[in-house]
Parts: sequence; structure tokens; C-alpha cells
Amino acid sequence: MKKQRIVIWRHGQTDWNIENRFQGHSDISLNSVGVGQAKRSAAILAGMNPTKIISSDLDRAFKTATELAKIVNLEIIKDQDLRETNGGNWEGKTGEENRKNDYERFVKWIDGTDEKAGEIGERRSEVAQRAISAIERALIGQEGTLVVVTHGGTARCTLGKILNLPQAEWSVIGGLSNAAWSIVERGVNPLDHRDKWVLVEHNAGSLPEIVYGEESGADPDSDNDIQIRDTK
Repeated sequence: MKKQRIVIWRHGQTDWNIENRFQGHSDISLNSVGVGQAKRSAAILAGMNPTKIISSDLDRAFKTATELAKIVNLEIIKDQDLRETNGGNWEGKTGEENRKNDYERFVKWIDGTDEKAGEIGERRSEVAQRAISAIERALIGQEGTLVVVTHGGTARCTLGKILNLPQAEWSVIGGLSNAAWSIVERGVNPLDHRDKWVLVEHNAGSLPEIVYGEESGADPDSDNDIQIRDTK
């Protein structure tokens, strides 16, 4: 069994994250805070001795990946299959706006149903399948540590799929903070004979903070809606 580790790394902060806008395929850049987050996380991830880096082709992910590539001197392989969910009619709108204008569909989607985001966007199952396909391509002949730079929604779908969770249960996986990561491994522990991916770290990389993102549709300023991440 090959020793393989996958680091699923979310991009740094954008202005749309702070405004709680559904980013989807919209090509929004990192803000100054996001650049700083990417630099700090990259310095930690470099210590894991990555052997390959793949990234969403959207600027916020690619610029995050660039901070690590500069340290470890690896090429970044862009793959559009690692993009965020196509949000259809929800893209560019805040969670509040989407609740107001498309309440039933939006709330069902948040709860984990597999209907198309924003009526004409993507299903979660479609996002998971394309992201897993990108990862499988990158793993061909590959040992060591693969860093996958992607987006919050795509990261959750990928983790749910790779861990073989029922799709209805993917929502139990907490969100990733900006520039935080999760790690799955197989074949790394010599005492583990299973050829399965095991989640060994989730939402690591920073002090506890709000998980900004379109997945929750939450108001970041609301005490009832914010998610606080664990310290790792």
C-alpha cells in the first residue's frame, strides 16, 4: 500500500467572505488579510514536505497556493475541477438575500439536499465527483503529501465523498476557516491495514475564528449563526 497524505487547504480570506456573499465560480481575489493568512499557513504546511500541489484555477485559491509553492519550490498544477460550487442565481448575493429571495430552495440546500445551487448551478454530488476526479488524477503514481488548494464548499463535499459518508451526512463535517486545512491519510500508519482514507486533522491552522463562507448562509455578525472552529 502506498503511503499517501492529502492536505485539503482552503483559500485565504476575500472581501466577499466578510460580506457573506456566495462566491462560487466568481473570480474574487484575496484581500490583504487573506494574503497574510496564506503566507502564515504556507510556512506551516511547508514543514509537511509536500510532494505535489494542485489548485483551483480561481485566483483566490491559486494565489494561496503560490505562497506555499514559493517556499517548497514546486510547480502548481491548476485544475478547474477544484473550483467552488457553481452557485447559479445565488452567486454574488449575500446569505440574507438568498434566504429572502429563494428561501425554500436555499434552506434545503444548506441542509444538504442534492438539488442544484441557485436553481441553475451545481449539485453537491457533481462538485464532489469532479473534485475527487482531480485528486485521483494527481495521485496517479504519487506517494507522499499532496496539497489540494480549493474552496470551503468543495472541501466539505470532497471530505464527505473521500470518507465514504452518506451524502445526507456531509453537513456534519464542520466548515474550514480561511487558509485552514484538513488532512486525510492512508498507508501512513504501519499498524493500520485498511486501504481507506482516514481523517487525521480537520480545520487546523489558526486560532478559533468565525468560519466565513457561503455554505452556512449565515450572518457573520449574528451570535445565533456563527460557527466557531476548534483550536488545533
